Amino acid sequence: MELVEDIVIVGAGTAGLTTALGLHRLGIRSLVLESHDSLRITGFALTTWTNAWKALDALGITESLRRQHNQLLGVMTTSTISGLPTAERPFSATGTQRDHEVRCMQRKILMETLVKELPSGTIKFSSKVVSIEQSGNLKLIHLSDGSNLRAKVLLGCDGVNSVVAKWLGFKAPAFVGRFDIRGTVYYENGHGFEPKFFQFVGQGVMSGIIACNDKTMYWFASFSTSMSSQEMEENPAEAKQFVLSKLGKVADNFKAVIRDTELENLSIAPLRFRHPWDILWGRISKSNVCVAGDAFHPMTPDIGQGGCSALEDGVTLARCLGEALRDKQGIRSEEYKRIEMGLKNYAKERRWRAFELISTAYMVGYIQTSNGKILSFLRNKVLGGFFARQQLKLASFDCGKLTTS
Repeated sequence: MELVEDIVIVGAGTAGLTTALGLHRLGIRSLVLESHDSLRITGFALTTWTNAWKALDALGITESLRRQHNQLLGVMTTSTISGLPTAERPFSATGTQRDHEVRCMQRKILMETLVKELPSGTIKFSSKVVSIEQSGNLKLIHLSDGSNLRAKVLLGCDGVNSVVAKWLGFKAPAFVGRFDIRGTVYYENGHGFEPKFFQFVGQGVMSGIIACNDKTMYWFASFSTSMSSQEMEENPAEAKQFVLSKLGKVADNFKAVIRDTELENLSIAPLRFRHPWDILWGRISKSNVCVAGDAFHPMTPDIGQGGCSALEDGVTLARCLGEALRDKQGIRSEEYKRIEMGLKNYAKERRWRAFELISTAYMVGYIQTSNGKILSFLRNKVLGGFFARQQLKLASFDCGKLTTS
């Protein structure tokens, strides 16, 4: 006998778990299907800007997360060619600028915090979705182990290779021609770095080094290379050395963070994104199905908003569904209409936000990793401050509370 679930969320990543917890806060049960046999914590860490903290505040899980991660004072951009700062901007209020809360959060801690707040049995591991069919008003979900289940609502939070996004008609995300490498280092006696976001640009590479807390450092780099994805993954030591070779005149204490990183603490992946016009014209929701997070708007990491926007998605989606399901006494046909309208409202709220984030991230990445003389000059002399201001502008967004009217 096939099980029937009210709400099925595909993917136990940031967007999926945030949506599940948001629904739980509103008294609504959901089932999360995760293809892996445990929580996925690839990427090691993410920069949580002010907009992310507003979403986390809405979920009510910020106290322990703030306690475990240092608040950053500002962002400093340095040229790897000259070794000199090209832009610096504090996160505290100055002039017309408002205060910003920015921290570098360890992904494992975020995932475990979200899971801890969910009811037991919410996540079903080793449950890979292979196909989706229409079954009356329900969606019939086929799993890789041969089992099936039916869902009144199907939410795709299953990443860049999303089965749900494909069912909605989205094309596969495009490769931007760059790779991303990330790593973490733990210093038992402390690392001694200021709590700042240190960013380095030049020679076709954009990289950054950030303190998560007093003992853990996180770093990343994005770049173009002639190596294939397979070669990159099979030769992490070579990829690490490539990044070091591109840091030029950057101070040695920053280079040491990368040198100190053990190979098992490296993550390498090709960068992919959804074309902005696909966001504008694509079908984000259809009847009782929609997508969120990387399944909806995969973007390059150049403005640090991938994980933040997934948190926004989860809160917004939970709120819109909560409003649709608030009246539990209605006729069933009317319930499906309310669900469809709730998902349409979510898509309406998130479409332009996703378009702006994807477009900005792509352009920033293109300029920051350019080797051309004109763009390099503009980047170092003019655009550094603009990029910093733009990051803070995008981080001022508020996805709202969870409460339904």
